[in-house]
Amino acid sequence: MIKACIFDLDGTLADTLDSMAYVTNIIMEKFGLKTLPVDNFRYYSGEGANMLIRRALKDAGDPELAHYDEGQKLYREMFEADPMYKVVPYKGMPETLKKLKEHGMKLAVCSNKPHPAAVKVIAQLFDGEFDMVVGQSEAIRRKPAPDGPLMVAEKFGVKPEECMYVGDTSTDMKTGKAAGMYTVAALWGFRDRKELNENGADLVAEKPTDLVKICEEHGND
Repeated sequence: MIKACIFDLDGTLADTLDSMAYVTNIIMEKFGLKTLPVDNFRYYSGEGANMLIRRALKDAGDPELAHYDEGQKLYREMFEADPMYKVVPYKGMPETLKKLKEHGMKLAVCSNKPHPAAVKVIAQLFDGEFDMVVGQSEAIRRKPAPDGPLMVAEKFGVKPEECMYVGDTSTDMKTGKAAGMYTVAALWGFRDRKELNENGADLVAEKPTDLVKICEEHGND
């Protein structure tokens, strides 16, 4: 019985590859390092901004991470100033969220994106659809720790097993399983079916509208 749906943000609700690449490459150029292909960010993302910058710096020509402290600071500052560059919701996602709400679902976001940026992106893309947004902060361990989803479940007054957790990376699959939630892989996101299945997906959804069918099959009465 599913009563709440908790979503990852990057690669699940919205396509943010161009956005992450744009900001990161400005920083790499500032440090005199090479710029990186957009597709690389499928694998840099998923474990928070700090890990993204670490991976990008190494590939850009800074294996010793000499620019790490300044790089992660700049990344946060730039995203907080303008987190919306080339960020678009996945096709069918706005309609899917509306239908889930019509089915009585509580909706939340749990992201490793810095909290202020996560709040801004959700407000601009999906104004009023989500009941709660939890981004990365010092108060909550980043995913795959289950702290964020478990806090959401507690706030919603539902059991973890009454929640569906939706994400697109191995980190998300580990997060959902660690929280004891029904864990659904978003195949439209950044990673492939093999990775998602190998990391514990209960089900793989091929498109956002599949989520409505899944909730209907599990019921919320």
